[in-house]
Amino acid sequence: MAATNWKGHITFGMVSIPVKMTVAARPETVSFNQLHKADHSRVKQVLFSASTDKPVPRSELVKGFEYEKDRYVIIEKEDIKKIQPKTAKVMEILEFVPASELDPVYLESSYYLQPDEAGEKAYTLLYAAMNDSGQFALAKITMHNREHTVVLRPGRHGILLHTMYYQDEVRAIDEFRVNTGMVQDKELLMAKSLVMALGGHFEPEKYKDTYRESLKNMIESEVKDQDVVAPPAAQELAPVIDIMEALKTSLAAFKKPAAAGADSDQAEPEQQLLLTGTNDAAPARKPRKKA
Repeated sequence: MAATNWKGHITFGMVSIPVKMTVAARPETVSFNQLHKADHSRVKQVLFSASTDKPVPRSELVKGFEYEKDRYVIIEKEDIKKIQPKTAKVMEILEFVPASELDPVYLESSYYLQPDEAGEKAYTLLYAAMNDSGQFALAKITMHNREHTVVLRPGRHGILLHTMYYQDEVRAIDEFRVNTGMVQDKELLMAKSLVMALGGHFEPEKYKDTYRESLKNMIESEVKDQDVVAPPAAQELAPVIDIMEALKTSLAAFKKPAAAGADSDQAEPEQQLLLTGTNDAAPARKPRKKA
C-alpha cells in the first residue's frame, strides 16, 4: 500500500472534502554504495563539531539560522509547528483556470489525490465539474517545510495534484524562441508529412530506460563473474545540408511496404541513422576480457 504524503481537507466554497495524497511518480535509478578502495568495506559519513573536532551524534543536532557571520539563532521543532499556516491541514482552492492556459514548465512533482472516509461523493463532484468544464484548480498546501502552490486536474481515474514552480523559479531565456520566417512552405508541408508518418498513440510501456537496464545487466554479469558485452556504439551524425532531401529520404523509408521485413532494415542503415539518431547496424564491440 502506498505511503500517504499528506492528509487533510480540500475546501472550495463551503464544500470540504477529506483527502489523502500519495506519490504518483518517482525516478528509478541504480544506486551504488561508497566503499573503501583498499578493503571494499562500507564507509560512513561522520558529523564533526567545528569547535571540538569531535564526532556529534544526530540526536544532539538542532536547527540554526545564521543571521550574522558565525552567529546563529536556534529554531526548535515546536517553534516551526506554531507558525505553520492553515494550509498544513487544509488545501484551499484559490481559483479555477482553463486547462489550456497552464504551461507544463511550471509543473514539478506529481501525486494522486484520493478521497478519504466520507469524502467520496464530494470528491467525485469536484472531479466531474473540472472534467466537464475543462478547468484546473489552483490551491495552496504546506508540506516538507514549504508552502506550495499546486494544480489539481482531472486524470483518467481521479484527481491528480502537481506541485508548481513559482514564477521566479522558472528560468526565462530571451534567446529561447523560434524564427518561423526561416521555414519555407514546402519544407513545412514535407515535415508535417513525416510527423504524420511517425504518428502513433501514447503507450508509455513502450519506452524503457536502456541505460538503467544496461547497468543492471553489467552488475549481474560482474556478480556471476562473466564478461561484460558493450552495446553497439552510436555513430555520429553529419549535419544536414539539404533539409528537403533529408525529409524526402526519411519519408520514403516509411512509405516502403511492410513486407520488405528485416532485410530492408539491414539494407538501409543510413536511413535508420537519419530517423532515429542511432545506427542499429553498427557492429558490437568485442567482449571485455578480465584480467
